[in-house]
Amino acid sequence: MKKLRIGIMGAGQESLHSHFPNCLKNKELAEIAAVCDVNPENAKNAAQQFQVPAYYESHKEMLEKEELDLVTICVPNRFHEPLTVDALRAGCHVLCEKPPALTAEQAERMAAEAKKAGKILTYNLHYRYAPEVQMMKKMIDGGEFGTLYTGKVQAVRRRGIPGWGNFTNKAMQGGGPLVDIGVHMLDTALYLLDYPRPVYAAASSSDRIGKRGGAGLMGSWDPERFTVEDGLFGFIQFEGGISLQIEAAFALNCKEKQKMNVEIFGDLAGASVFQGEIYGEKNENLTDTKLPFVQEIDKRNISISNFIRCCAENDQPLITAEQGVTLMRIIEALYRSAETGKVVEL
Repeated sequence: MKKLRIGIMGAGQESLHSHFPNCLKNKELAEIAAVCDVNPENAKNAAQQFQVPAYYESHKEMLEKEELDLVTICVPNRFHEPLTVDALRAGCHVLCEKPPALTAEQAERMAAEAKKAGKILTYNLHYRYAPEVQMMKKMIDGGEFGTLYTGKVQAVRRRGIPGWGNFTNKAMQGGGPLVDIGVHMLDTALYLLDYPRPVYAAASSSDRIGKRGGAGLMGSWDPERFTVEDGLFGFIQFEGGISLQIEAAFALNCKEKQKMNVEIFGDLAGASVFQGEIYGEKNENLTDTKLPFVQEIDKRNISISNFIRCCAENDQPLITAEQGVTLMRIIEALYRSAETGKVVEL
C-alpha cells in the first residue's frame, strides 16, 4: 500500500513535541513529506531534526508543490480556519489543534468545506482517548449510569498563566483558559453526554490576577499585555434537562496547583472521571468503585494515530467537524455572556 503523505503546518514547541514524533510512529501508513512555518528558520530546523525532505515558509506553496494526502495544523488559533480551509480545498484530510476556531461561524465554514471536499476534518481533543473516559463511555452506553442529567467541568490552575507563546493574547488565541485547557474538559463532558443540543449559557469572567501580575508556576507574564480572561465560570443548559457547570482558570487562589476533571451524574450512578471513581447504590447500600487497571497513556499519540488510520481506511474519526461547531457555539456563548452579563441563547 502506498504511504500517505503528511504535511505539518506549524513548527513550534507543541508541534515538535507532539505532531512530528507521533506522526513518525505511524511509518507503516504514512510519511512526513513537508513542513511549513511563517518563520523559515523554524521550518528548516524541524525538517533537519526529523529528516523531513521539504520545508516552506508559505503553507499555500507547500500545498501547491507537494502532493499531500493529509495535514496537521499546529498554529495560533487565529489561523486555524484559513489554513484548514486551504488544506481541504487542496484535497487534504485535516487534523487541527484545539480549539476548532475563533468563532462558531468559522467552525461552520470549516465543517462545510470538509463536507464539500469529502475529506476528514477532526480536532486534537485528545482527552477523549483517556482510558478512564473510554471505560466510562462504555458503561454509560450500557445503561449503568441511568439517565445523565448534570455534570461539572473543571480546568483550573492555582497560578498557571503561561509565560511564553500567545496564550495571553486575545487577538491571536480568541481567549484564555477556556479555549486552552477548559476546552478539553468541556469536550470530554459533552462526549460522555452524547453531545446534547445546547439551549442557553450564562457566565462570568475575571482578569484580576492576570492584569496585576505576580508569582507564577509556569513562568512570568507581562500584565500590561494580558488581554484574555484569567478565569471563566459558567453554566450551560441543554435540551432534555441536562446541565453543566464549568470552571476554567489560569490563575485561581485555590489549594491545588491544577485540577483537570469532569464529574457526571445520572439517576443510577455518578462519576469523577479522571479520578476513575464511580458512585452508586447496590442492594440498598451506597457504593464507591475505583476503575481497575487504568494506565497512563500518551493521549496525543493515540489521537494523531487514530487520525492517520482513519485517513488510510476511510473511516470516521472519533471527533467530528459537526461536534467542533457545537463546541465553538458553546464557547462563544459563554464569552458573550461574561462580556454582557446576560444569559445567551444558543
